[in-house]
Amino acid sequence: MMKTGTLAAMLLIGTAFAAPAVAQENAGDKVVQKIVYGDDACEPSSNPNEIVVCMRMDEQERYRIPEKLRTDPNSIANTSWTERVRSMETVGNFGTDSCSPVGAGGFTGCTQTLVQAARAEKKQGEEAIAGRLIEEERQRRLANIDADAAAVEARQLEIEAQLDARKAEREAAAAAMRAQANGEEVPPRPEPEAPSPE
Repeated sequence: MMKTGTLAAMLLIGTAFAAPAVAQENAGDKVVQKIVYGDDACEPSSNPNEIVVCMRMDEQERYRIPEKLRTDPNSIANTSWTERVRSMETVGNFGTDSCSPVGAGGFTGCTQTLVQAARAEKKQGEEAIAGRLIEEERQRRLANIDADAAAVEARQLEIEAQLDARKAEREAAAAAMRAQANGEEVPPRPEPEAPSPE
């Protein structure tokens, strides 16, 4: 009785450790992001469960420091005229919901300002571009699944037709050998059927 309980406990522990490994194997397609420069080819992955997304950049950028690290993004030289005019419009904006140290309740608009700035940055970020490229690659793969399945099915039907033809030839040859052994007239062998074009 004690040995059976110990064995059951060991099996339960073994399955508990195996479950996360199985879940990780079935996690879905792995996404590999690459940056290619100039006319370099975007090498596809040898693993069919990997999606390769290439972000193409100019040849001049190959050995340069990434653009966002080159200069101060908050400097006036890197600010568009639209942003400069918008900042001028907010001059003198104080009070409630202004995110300003001036006036009563000036601190109340700071959270909203931070959220709006984060959303604008996220729309322009590399993550948004990479996410769009990943989704396009997934859609392209899904579009190819039907064509691949049809090709596999056609090949399967062709193999089955070949097997049926070989089976008919074997049966005809066996019938001819039996007839020859019994001294009977050998029946003519049927002509193999040409596969129907689809």
